Amino acid sequence: MNSDRIIEMENVSTRFGQHIVHEDISLTVARGEILGLVGGSGSGKTTLVREMIGLDQPTAGHVSLFGQRLDRIGMEALAELRNRCGVLFQGGALFSAFTVFENIAFPLQENRTIERALIRDLVYMKLAQVGLGPEVASRLPAELSGGMIKRAALARALALEPELLFLDEPTSGLDPVAAQAFVHHIQNLHDELKFTAVVITHDLDLMHDLCTALAILADRHIVALGAPTEVAMSTHPFVRAMFSGERGQRVFGAMAS
Repeated sequence: MNSDRIIEMENVSTRFGQHIVHEDISLTVARGEILGLVGGSGSGKTTLVREMIGLDQPTAGHVSLFGQRLDRIGMEALAELRNRCGVLFQGGALFSAFTVFENIAFPLQENRTIERALIRDLVYMKLAQVGLGPEVASRLPAELSGGMIKRAALARALALEPELLFLDEPTSGLDPVAAQAFVHHIQNLHDELKFTAVVITHDLDLMHDLCTALAILADRHIVALGAPTEVAMSTHPFVRAMFSGERGQRVFGAMAS
């Protein structure tokens, strides 16, 4: 087992009936890496992430998480692996009837290995970690701004100190200033906590500023993989369309021309 390989996908293919989503995809996510998973609508980004965490099984090939093949372990072992992961859902997906405190406390309570007396302190620690004050704890999600919802959801995702973090369109719905601040905050947390991350995104600024590697999904395959500066120079038509436009030129400069 290579402890530096957090996720390994080998020759993964995914089919739903006659519809082929992925074909012969091989991908490794190294410890400490922030991988941006990029693709058009229907390219199978979310399906690929679900296979990474064992929620779905590929039609062919196999997936290893933390060095363990997911098709060779039982549900109890899989649950233990998932406890080492955190997920930031698109839009935050906070429980609307729960306060911010209750939302962050939820995974801590479900874990059942953490003393109840510690949960309160852990919740306030997580709030501080994402830049929210203790006064936010008693509020409902409807009382928060979009940026605060993202931060509260990130605090919940980080509640169990995950080694691997999945972020689904983390800057969607945020204005450019709030999006930049949120990306900067994730950078700081990554520097502090040293987690590995997989980020589904269409945000070129996020790809440039946060991701250490990009995997571009198109035509059922990964058509470009590597550092953002390398991927931006790919000649594949989908990649060229993404990076050579006006915004791509502004973010990535001459390398995308």
